[in-house]
Amino acid sequence: MKDLNMHSLERDIVVIGAGPSGLTAAWELKKAGLSVAVLEARDRVGGRTWTSNIDGAMLEIGGQWVSPDQTALIGLLDELGLETYERYRTGDSVYIAPDGTRTRYTGEMFPVEAHTAAEMSRLIEELDGLAAEIGAEEPWAHPKARELDTVSFHHWLRQLSDDEEACNNIGLFIAGGMLTKPAHAFSALQAVLMAASAGSFSNLVDEDFILDKRVIGGMQQVSERLAGRLGEDVILNSPVRTLQWHPADAGDGSSSVVAISDSATVHARYAIMAVPPNLYSRVSFEPPLPRRQHQMHQHQSLGLVIKVHAVYETPFWRADGLSGTGFSASSLVQEVYDNTNYDDSRGTLVGFISDEKADYAFSLSSDERRREILQSLAGFLGDEALNPVVYYESDWGSEEWTRGAYASSYDLGGLHRYGADQREPVGPIYWSSSDLAAEGYQHVDGAVRMGQRTAARIVAAASGDDTDMNTAGVMAAAGVNR
Repeated sequence: MKDLNMHSLERDIVVIGAGPSGLTAAWELKKAGLSVAVLEARDRVGGRTWTSNIDGAMLEIGGQWVSPDQTALIGLLDELGLETYERYRTGDSVYIAPDGTRTRYTGEMFPVEAHTAAEMSRLIEELDGLAAEIGAEEPWAHPKARELDTVSFHHWLRQLSDDEEACNNIGLFIAGGMLTKPAHAFSALQAVLMAASAGSFSNLVDEDFILDKRVIGGMQQVSERLAGRLGEDVILNSPVRTLQWHPADAGDGSSSVVAISDSATVHARYAIMAVPPNLYSRVSFEPPLPRRQHQMHQHQSLGLVIKVHAVYETPFWRADGLSGTGFSASSLVQEVYDNTNYDDSRGTLVGFISDEKADYAFSLSSDERRREILQSLAGFLGDEALNPVVYYESDWGSEEWTRGAYASSYDLGGLHRYGADQREPVGPIYWSSSDLAAEGYQHVDGAVRMGQRTAARIVAAASGDDTDMNTAGVMAAAGVNR
């Protein structure tokens, strides 16, 4: 990796964004014999994965978990020589009811009244059925797409159930827990996509599945090791300001792009925009993108979440027979987990405050916010949670080159209207990020899948005017069948 001072480069492909998706695409393309340059606005690689040392504690500020179905990520971890370990989950979990009642429990179902439990099970079954029927690859193409996309998830749940606690608890898993938006701000179809991308809604409900393992040393190593293999082809501190593009000419069949950044100008045949859709507008496209793209991008946005890290001298909750896991749709902290690092004698908790609760938290002063968040953690795990030795809040909403978390989703009605176009290239410009994934949507696994998929598409396109390209090789490496 290096910084360049206004160098002019010639490459086959320029990749904009050095997160897991962009770097995966670049590595697959380089293995296929194509030349690449990766331009990254930040002074680091990793995108929305970021492992940092805060006051002597290693914290995963961004994405971190690996689930058993995330085979693309698991395969890449193996290729890069990275090992994983299981999240601590021994002992009781804690549920805080809307009236503030705190209950310890074991098993998958929250300790709620029988009617609420039955309604939660029925809603889960309904969502599992829709996820299986509609799938993650093209939910917009299903006959029910418009019907499900023109009603908010909040109101759709209440069409099916009159149990408010059940609706709020089911909503928590997708609204606060995944899309980090209020359930009235996105559609039932978007919720079905979220469930289908993980295999089922039941998988999202099961924290032992979706939050199964972590990478020893942190998830950012995926990007760091890929960047290490790419070497000087990765250029940091280089935000792209202008992307000039020309579609294939009728005469010679070639396309071209010129990416102009703060530190380098790259002339290439293809470009990959490997950033979340809300950042596309940070680049000036010459000529402008088609009208359809402009409209689509205005209907995609990231949510808002505070990821709170609290480190203690010991994992005190374990001595009390608690797993460190807690849930509450009504508390400031809606989810909490044991996030202790591998072979660390200290204990770390991670909590999440999403959507409108995050709005409230950010209305407070930093001291007031810390106090209320720690009080909320203590509501789950006891007063010892009030006194961490390290405290840190991940705030991706204020991060210049992200501006939200965890991933982009459409506003009401946007998914069925624009979804079919979101991954389609515009001339020589391709789109690649976890925001656009089917399987693994919004996770690092989805970023890896999109990187592999995009690389394979470009090699297939390039083979049309250069038969020496190793198309079969990158297709096999990416797990893509033509």
